[in-house]
Amino acid sequence: MTHLRSTVGGSFCSCGACNSSPALSRRQFLCTTAATAVAAATVVGTASAQQPGATASGRAILIKGGCVLTLDRTIGDFEQADVLIESGKISAVRPNISAPNAEVIDGSHMIVMPGLIDTHRHMWQGILRNVLPDGSLDDYIATVQKTFGAKYTPDDVYAGDYFSALGAIDSGVTCVLDWSHIHNTPEHTDAAVKALSDSGARAVFGYGNAQTIDGRWWEAKGSKYPNDIARLRKQYFSSDDQLVTLYLAAPSGSPEQILPTFAAARDVGARITIHVGVGERGRVGLLEKLNAEKALKSDTTYIHCCTLNDTEWKLIRDTGGTISIAGYVETLMGHGNPPIQKAIDTGIRPSLSVDVETSVPNDFFQQMRTIFSLQKNEVWARRLAGDKNPPKFLTVREVLEFATIEGARANGLDRKIGTLTPGKDADIILLRTDRLNVMPMNNAVGAVVTSMGPQNVDTVLIAGKVMKRNGQLVGVDFGRLVRLGDEARDRLYSNANVKNVRL
Repeated sequence: MTHLRSTVGGSFCSCGACNSSPALSRRQFLCTTAATAVAAATVVGTASAQQPGATASGRAILIKGGCVLTLDRTIGDFEQADVLIESGKISAVRPNISAPNAEVIDGSHMIVMPGLIDTHRHMWQGILRNVLPDGSLDDYIATVQKTFGAKYTPDDVYAGDYFSALGAIDSGVTCVLDWSHIHNTPEHTDAAVKALSDSGARAVFGYGNAQTIDGRWWEAKGSKYPNDIARLRKQYFSSDDQLVTLYLAAPSGSPEQILPTFAAARDVGARITIHVGVGERGRVGLLEKLNAEKALKSDTTYIHCCTLNDTEWKLIRDTGGTISIAGYVETLMGHGNPPIQKAIDTGIRPSLSVDVETSVPNDFFQQMRTIFSLQKNEVWARRLAGDKNPPKFLTVREVLEFATIEGARANGLDRKIGTLTPGKDADIILLRTDRLNVMPMNNAVGAVVTSMGPQNVDTVLIAGKVMKRNGQLVGVDFGRLVRLGDEARDRLYSNANVKNVRL
């Protein structure tokens, strides 16, 4: 058995061979599976004839012979091993598993790892991709929220969420928090929930406010936010042990506007997510004011956090909150410097997020690279400025943990997903290593974080169901998808009285 040790925090795998030497061998770093000549992953069975995510007659699935990154520090990583999935859960991770009746997925020339986890994406904007590539935050509010968002129909919401969810799966994101502030009416809400369900994604539905032309969401006549969350809990989210779960997306504003939404969430046992510390708007000591009302608890994820003061950072840490950083959009739109080092200095390990596909690619590999390079640049700058005690550089493994297990924690799902741990749900991605952007392989974790992209995502499983195989989404009618997107976009532009100029 060739077993890779974990390289973070001094935690190693349990096999004696790994701990016998202080340095990893080149073979251990490679984590390749050259023992087989199969160049492309294939699935043995009849899953292709079934609906998205279906497996052949409920059979077990055996992922065979891949380089396995479990992201579980107690288990470690394997240069070559198998992953057995039974009843949608991971039942074993080790070399040479025998499962004669299982459907086999060939993992050779693949990295097998937990799916990527996004903790903040405005998925209703999936039909507005690239509409604002040069825009600032103020431009975004004026164009996307007040112009388009105020005119969204429920059908537009469905199309946006559906496109965004499928795009997430296609790029290796198996769980995404839908920060959904498009609830102009309850019909808009129902459309969003249906789209997430229809997509087959694991999603956290963050129920948010309405969009209006003047930005005064609390005056939206058709909206029932936040009290409609009680109906949602009863109608759609009666259990937390399902593929789509419930959060409340709290608005930015004054404590008087925010506190009732926190109360509505906690009345139904929903966790909370909120934007804070965004540009000059974030320099108001909001968290100090909320804390004075005893409103800060461990059930809350704080988005961006770029311009929070030191007291607010300590409040997040001391109350057990989690954070989500969207480094690409924060540098693009003027939110402030992404607070990667600040989070680490405070003792908080961040999760990562895409935020808005109106301006940012849905490529989660890009999010990892952005965070990695920004933190290193900050450390280098401090060194060049004469700092004699600069912070440590992030490692690629730490960044990969931000994108997986820390995302699971922020989404309230770390007991279920985020690592390849037996007993957890089988949210797994297989990444091709026989592509020119990464071959020849020298370092598995380094390849994922620094070189890979959606083109390397060969296979995606969510709760043990195959959603993507051989580089193609399973069961998706792309002709229908094109029509759905085009019709929704054209309808939205017409309703918003915006000329659709594509050049």
